[in-house]
Order: sequence, then structure tokens, then C-alpha cells
Amino acid sequence: MTSESLRDKYGETIVKLGEKHNDIVVLDADLSSSTKTSMFGKRFPERFFNMGISEQSMVSSAAGLALSGKKVFVSTFAVFLMRTYEQIRQSVCYNNVNVKFVVTHAGITVGEDGATHQIVEDVGIMSGIPNMKVIVPVDSIETASVLNYLVEETTTPYYIRLTREKFPVLNEPDYEFKEGKSVTFRDGKDLTIFANGSMVSFSLQAAEELRTHGVDARVINLSSVKPIDREAILKSARETGKIVTAEEHSIYNGIGSRVSEVVSEDYPVMVKRLGMRDTFGKSGKSWELFDYFHMGVQDIVKLSLECFREDKR
Repeated sequence: MTSESLRDKYGETIVKLGEKHNDIVVLDADLSSSTKTSMFGKRFPERFFNMGISEQSMVSSAAGLALSGKKVFVSTFAVFLMRTYEQIRQSVCYNNVNVKFVVTHAGITVGEDGATHQIVEDVGIMSGIPNMKVIVPVDSIETASVLNYLVEETTTPYYIRLTREKFPVLNEPDYEFKEGKSVTFRDGKDLTIFANGSMVSFSLQAAEELRTHGVDARVINLSSVKPIDREAILKSARETGKIVTAEEHSIYNGIGSRVSEVVSEDYPVMVKRLGMRDTFGKSGKSWELFDYFHMGVQDIVKLSLECFREDKR
């Protein structure tokens, strides 16, 4: 299976969009070589602003540019954008202006940079702000499709969560992102695994192993976190009766929480959540950290099988 960088795809796609839309501007906080907005800066230096290590000023400036009619993209590492919560809330979301936050280096796949850089609570923070919508793409194809959708179809704030590592390419080349809709990568009748980002490919591997245990698992990509696909969640609750969620994020205020909210309100079923369990990250090899924090393929298998053991009590 081919793996591609989501942040590389961001850099390439924003350049292509910049060629079509001369009102796109990009702001970065001195990390453009890592976020890949440097590609846009080289092609359109008059529309690229390196704001330095001054994230609050960057977001306030982005709001002003949006209010003047620009399509604004703001990028930095996900953890550093959290310094600007007040500016995002008061200047961007309160005014409901056209600023897209495309952040990179989210989650534990930041690896050796360690706990200070491994943001695992950002989806919850951003989802809680009125007018903010949150998307966690599963691969490079979805990343490009999301960016095209944002420019062509939207004029309100969005938070797009990208990563440092390359992810397996799971979508077909002609895939088109649809806000508030999920994608079923594998159907099944016994259990549904809802995941996004890096955890979708892990969930697909887990589903294959679960088959050897006699469990037919459905795997659904919930890249649209806010708005979330309530219809797909409730359909799976009714049809499979058991749900596991898997995310490279805290189990609090991520898709585990969102899925639990939906089923508890309308169709209560067993939900098991896999993710960071009220802890900070740790320096280490990106992919080894998933096993360290009990978030690997075998952990998804184990948690899924627990659903059936508990159901027999």
C-alpha cells in the first residue's frame, strides 16, 4: 500500500488553488518549510506572510484579511495554534469569517519531538468553538479534496488536522469529500469501528484479524468530526449493535465522545473508545508510540473482542 505525506499534498494543492484564485493568502508562523506553505510562498511571495513566532498576531491579522475579502489560510504546528484560542474565538469564529486553519504535526506521530509538541486535545478544543468546523483527513487524496471544497464552496472557519508522518493512501483518485458525511471502507455486521486519520488504516488491519476470530467488522472513516455523520452512526448502532472508536487523539472530546453523544441520545449501544487516555505524549519513534500507548492494531482487536465478552455477561 502506497503512503504519501498529507502536508506535502497541502503545499502542492494550495499552490494550484492559488493559481486559480488570486484572493487566496497564506500566513505561517516561521514553520513554512515544515508545514509546506513555503511552496506557496515561493510561487506567490506577494500573497504569503511569514508572521514569525507570533501566533496571536498571525490569527488577528488573518481575521482582518478575511474581513477585507481574502480567502485566508493559516498554518503552523497544531500545538502552537492552541496559543491563539482567544483570537480564534473572538476575532475569527465570533465574526464567522473565511479563515482556514490547516495545521500539521498533530498527534503522537510527531514522534521524537515529544510531549510538548504532541497535541492530543486539539480536536476537542476546536470543536467546542461556535462556527468552527473540524476535519481530520485520512490520506493525501482526501486532503486535496478537502482543500478544494474549502476554497470553492465555503466562506466560514475550518480546522484541518494534518500530521508529520506519511499515511497509507486509502481513497480512490476520484474521491470527493462531502462535509458531514462518512466513508465506509469495509462493511460488516457484527461491530462498527469508527476512526479517522492514521487510525483508519490500523482499523482496517484490525478488521482483517477480527475475521479470524469470527467477527465481521465494519470500518468507517469519520474525517468530518464537526459536523459529524449522525445518520451513519445511528445506522451502524442499529445494524451492528456494538461500536469501537479509534483516534490519534484523547478519548475525551474527540470522535469517541462525539459518537457516544449521538448514540446515547437516540439509540444507546455499547461504545468502547481507543485513544490517548488522559495522558501527555512521549518522545519516541512515531509508529512505536502507538503500541506504547495501547493504540496499535492489536489493541483495536483486543478492545473489539472485549465488546463480545462483556455482552455475554
